[in-house]
Amino acid sequence: MTTEQECRRLDEADALAPLRDRFTLHEDVIYLDGNSLGVTPKAAVTRAQEVINEEWGTGLIRSWNTADWWNLPIRLGDRVAPLVGAGPGETIVADTTSVNLFKVLANAMRIQHGAHPEKKIILAERDAFPTDLYMIEGFNTITNRGFTLKLVDEPTDLEKFVDADTAVVVLSHVNYRTGYLYDMAATNRLVHGRGALVIWDVCHSIGAVPINFKSTDSDFAIGCTYKYLNGGPGAPAMLWANPKYRDQFWQPLSGWWGHATPFAMQPAYRPAPSVRSFLCGTQPILSMSLIACSLDIFQQTSMEALRKKSLALTDLFISLVKQECGEYPLTLITPADHAHRGSHVSFRHPEGFAVMQALISHGVIGDYREPEVMRFAVTPMYMRFMDVWNAVQVLKKILDHKEWDQPKFRERGEVT
Repeated sequence: MTTEQECRRLDEADALAPLRDRFTLHEDVIYLDGNSLGVTPKAAVTRAQEVINEEWGTGLIRSWNTADWWNLPIRLGDRVAPLVGAGPGETIVADTTSVNLFKVLANAMRIQHGAHPEKKIILAERDAFPTDLYMIEGFNTITNRGFTLKLVDEPTDLEKFVDADTAVVVLSHVNYRTGYLYDMAATNRLVHGRGALVIWDVCHSIGAVPINFKSTDSDFAIGCTYKYLNGGPGAPAMLWANPKYRDQFWQPLSGWWGHATPFAMQPAYRPAPSVRSFLCGTQPILSMSLIACSLDIFQQTSMEALRKKSLALTDLFISLVKQECGEYPLTLITPADHAHRGSHVSFRHPEGFAVMQALISHGVIGDYREPEVMRFAVTPMYMRFMDVWNAVQVLKKILDHKEWDQPKFRERGEVT
């Protein structure tokens, strides 16, 4: 049986505990939604003021050069690269995950069409985050080349779905709902063995799970910077493309930032001979400038240390829910196996939405996803073992007293 004292001892022995002080956190809130929006690095306020008052306010347009705004997508990409096992000049930070998926999907399908024009299938997960499926549908409609989207129901079904007609497979490294984690290396081998390419969506793994695109022989990847990377709401996304395809880099959103010589103002497009060719138009410098504040903190630790604590926290969460709330209809849908678990824990409950709203009213902030799924993210940089203990005690109280059964907890806003 796990006790409160044991959780306190785990916090006292936690080598990552000092990192918590680098973030703005409120003692009356237990934040379990870092897989949707990370918390604010304390340095972000000062950095925002610096960008607004000095770089924009004083430097004005000169800051494209003096503050090197122009190269910020590349510089941030190089800062993200160590977190995903990439080299310099291979990653950019720009646009959104959805837009970046469209870019790399177009590139991957063009590569495949040149070598294997008979391959017409784009394979994805039925339980992918919906934007991935929507963007694939839109791509297929626009291209009008007879491409077909096929959906896999379970990760274990992937092997029987990838066949000779498959061109590209789009997968979430960690499933947004269940927390299922794919073995990236094994999956790449499987897909490549059938003559297809892989696009990884790492939105729910980057910054929480060790990733190595190069050593796993990945093809393309896209992902958020505002979840575990704490870049701020709507912060631009990352894009990685394997340099082995550099001679084949191409994307249809050929904006001037991706031009080889943008300030030559030529009427015809000529892509930059690098990952820069995946840029489109002018980037949101204010938002983009804050991402580095969290990346600075990542330099104080390692992904291996973060992963070790993440697994310890999720183990604790799972065991405490079973210990304290085992009599209630809570169904764990997150893998128990460490090899296939990301950094959040999800439970189904028939009244999951109302239970989550009740939790939030007590300052325990997780989130809800249909159908009936309560998600609890653990962000090892700033989360304590006592946070897990206290969160589960609040959950137990809500279930014991049926606090969730109130009209106010069934009311839904536009964002759930």
